[in-house]
Amino acid sequence: MEFKTHSQCSLLPWKRYIHLTLLIVQMNSPEVGSSCHILKCNSDFVAAKLDLGSSSSGGAVGEALPSREAVNAGYCSALRSYTLCTKRMARPCRGDLAYHAAVQGIEDLLIQHRCPRVGPTAQPRPLPQGTLSGNTCLYERSFFNRKGQMPEYLHCAIFGDPHIRTFNNEFQTCAVQGAWPVIDNEYLYVQATSSPAKEGLYPTILTKITIIFKNWRQCIDQQLYQAELDNVPAAFADGSVWSGERWGHRSLSVQTQNPGQHAEIWAAHIATLLVVRQNGGSLSLSVRSPRSVVEAFEPEHDLQLCVWGCPASQRVSMLRPPPPESVVSLASAHCGALLPTQDIYYKACVFDLITSGDLNSSLAAVRALQDARTMIPDMEGLHLHPVTAAAQALPRLSLMLLLVLLGPLSQT
Repeated sequence: MEFKTHSQCSLLPWKRYIHLTLLIVQMNSPEVGSSCHILKCNSDFVAAKLDLGSSSSGGAVGEALPSREAVNAGYCSALRSYTLCTKRMARPCRGDLAYHAAVQGIEDLLIQHRCPRVGPTAQPRPLPQGTLSGNTCLYERSFFNRKGQMPEYLHCAIFGDPHIRTFNNEFQTCAVQGAWPVIDNEYLYVQATSSPAKEGLYPTILTKITIIFKNWRQCIDQQLYQAELDNVPAAFADGSVWSGERWGHRSLSVQTQNPGQHAEIWAAHIATLLVVRQNGGSLSLSVRSPRSVVEAFEPEHDLQLCVWGCPASQRVSMLRPPPPESVVSLASAHCGALLPTQDIYYKACVFDLITSGDLNSSLAAVRALQDARTMIPDMEGLHLHPVTAAAQALPRLSLMLLLVLLGPLSQT
C-alpha cells in the first residue's frame, strides 16, 4: 500500500528569536567535554537575550519603547560578552567542534549586525534576592502550599505523520517540514524537526526533537536534551542524567524503560513530564505540564505547535487522491484491532498506515494513547473524537490566552 502523492510544503518565515534559539541549539553538542564549559557561555547569552527581549516589549503603561538602535546596541553588547566568554574557554575547548562552531557563529552575527568589536558588554543577571525555600524548586509542593490544591495539568502530543493533540484538545494532522517550535515559554523551549519519509512519498516523519530547559532562578542552569532518529539517549547532551540538586532533590532527571528507544524527562521545578519515543521509523513526543507553565509566554511567541497547532496552510484534512476502499478496509481492520475506540488515535493510525504502507507505523498512535492515559487525569477527556476536538478547543482557552490573542489589537 503506497501512494505516490507528494505534498510540497512552504515553510513560514522564521521569527528572529527562533533564529537565535536554533543557533544556540546547534552549538550545544553532546561532544562537549567536561572541562569545556561552552554551555555556560551559551546560557549567559540566552539570559542576556531574554533580558533584552523583555525590555523591548515595554514596561509600565505610558513608558516609551526603546528605539531600534538601542535594541541593536544591547544585542551587540550581548555578543561582545559572548565573545569574551569563548575567549576564556579557548584553552580547555581547544579542538572541540561545538566551541569552534560557537566562535564562528558569533563572528557571523557580529558582521551581520554591524557590531563594533570594542564597546560595552552585557551586565550579568543579578541573583535572586533572599534565600530560596526548600520547596521553591518543587513546583507541585510549592503550588499546593500556596493554593491548597494540585495544579491543573494540560497534555500535548506529536506523533506519526505528524499528528498533534494540542494543549487545548484540538487535533490536527500537519504537512509541516523542517524545524518548528513546539513549546516556547519562560521555562522551556521544545523544537521538532519533520522530514519526508525515506521513500520521498506523501508522509512526513519526526526525525529530531530538541528540548532546552531555560535558566530558572537557583533551581537549574540551562540544560539541553536532544534525540534523533535511531538515537534516543537516556541522558542530557552533556552526558548527565540529572541536574539542579537542591536540598536533596533534583530539579531535572532522565530515565528510560527501553534504552535507545525511550526517554522520560521529569522537570520538578516546573512539574513537567516529557516522554520521547521512537516508534518504528519516527519519533514522538508527549508532554504534561501545568497550565500556568504552559501559558507563561509573551505575545510574540505566537508559533507554538502545542499551543496553537500548525498554521492553517499546513493542515491536512483528507488524502488526495482518496485511497481505494480495499486499502481503507485493511487499514481500518488493523487499527481497529489495536485501538477499539474510534477516536483521534484510531483515525491517526488509519491515516499513517494508508500513507506509509508500513504496519509498524501504527505503533505511533498506540503509544501516544498509552502516554495520554498516564498524563490525562480525566479519563472522559482521553478519547478525543475528531468531530468534537475543534469545538472543545476554544472553551478550554483560558482568559490569559485570549488576552495574548487580543494583545496586538489593544496596542493599535
